[in-house]
Amino acid sequence: MSLQEINFDGIVGPSHNYAGLSLGNLAATRNAGATAYPRAAALQGIAKMKANMAMGLAQGFFVPLPRPNRGWLEALATDESTDPALKAGAWSASSMWTANAATVSPAPDTADGKCHLTVANLVTMPHRSHEWPDTLSQLRLAFADSAHFTVHDPVPPCFGDEGAANHMRFVSGHDEPGLEVFVYGRPGGRFPARQHEQASRIVTRRHGLDPARMLFVEQAPEAIEAGAFHNDVVAVANQNVLFVHQHAFADPKGTYDAIRARCPGAQVVEVPSDRVSLEDAITSYLFNAQLLTPPSGEMTLVVPEECRDNSNVWSWLQDMLAGNGPIRHVNVVDVRQSMANGGGPACLRLRVVADPAKVDQRFMLDDAKAERMEAVVGEFWPESIDPAQVGSEALADQIRTARAELLEILGITELA
Repeated sequence: MSLQEINFDGIVGPSHNYAGLSLGNLAATRNAGATAYPRAAALQGIAKMKANMAMGLAQGFFVPLPRPNRGWLEALATDESTDPALKAGAWSASSMWTANAATVSPAPDTADGKCHLTVANLVTMPHRSHEWPDTLSQLRLAFADSAHFTVHDPVPPCFGDEGAANHMRFVSGHDEPGLEVFVYGRPGGRFPARQHEQASRIVTRRHGLDPARMLFVEQAPEAIEAGAFHNDVVAVANQNVLFVHQHAFADPKGTYDAIRARCPGAQVVEVPSDRVSLEDAITSYLFNAQLLTPPSGEMTLVVPEECRDNSNVWSWLQDMLAGNGPIRHVNVVDVRQSMANGGGPACLRLRVVADPAKVDQRFMLDDAKAERMEAVVGEFWPESIDPAQVGSEALADQIRTARAELLEILGITELA
């Protein structure tokens, strides 16, 4: 078996809009009411995937979920008096952020030697709480090989689970047993702490993880208050490297020591707050980046354009590259449409360590598929959506047609 890390990106759906539904996500609430550009958003995401493939990395994808979600609207008994935010929630394209799709434990970490995935329940935010049934169907299709994968139902909704956005894994090589780190928040602040510690503990028991190779870490309340609604807004890990803001964790030193004790050789690249403030980190999404190891072996950080726009962030990155640290390259990508709704490069992908040959090949990207995707997006995705259009039956028909055309050219009609 040839295990490697596969990044599964969410194709930005044709209903992409800025309704400002996500409390604590400052970009989303700041841009509420702005005009969104679904076609440009999807093309930006596909370009990011193609850039990763050009580095020699395995790349997968997930398709948009059916929107508007008529079943959810019916369950809410919506009528003319219904809160517009609930109606908008049925149109949300937020499943594009597949870092929240599931928590993944690779086969070397689990008791039965299979890759385990638990679909996230996303119960904290109403507009995301209805994603999981369709996400689960997609995961069970993509990872249907039961000899290599087990896909679990969500954690019971009494405990909020937001998936891989609050999960990190430390390991020398992806095919070796690793240390899995689960980051949680404590409730009671101005913004909700979306990841419950008990949700993560349930996931570890389901996945059959070794207690000696897992760690539970509290996210710093000040980071959540500043708008770091998920850990991946202030920290990202790859192999044995942690790239992290100074104020990401409630107990930074204790966290670093625990990681180093359980993962010998682990390196911490900490960005000090006197160089990059939490505000700078969150507005630029410096840490909501993809930290990757291409076949060249030179670790690469994929950051959004907003990092180059922020002088403090860009200056620190240049100083880092001038040093002799483990991160050797910084690649810049344009995902501005996603960023304006609060999701950077890391939000758009779910990492799965597996043999790519064992994945349903319809979900694995190549250049020909990317070209077909771009053609469908260019022809069928709405060019723009103003929030006032949300609820329009004509727009709903266009969105449904666009998704159906995508599923058809990909041969994934089971999800229609």
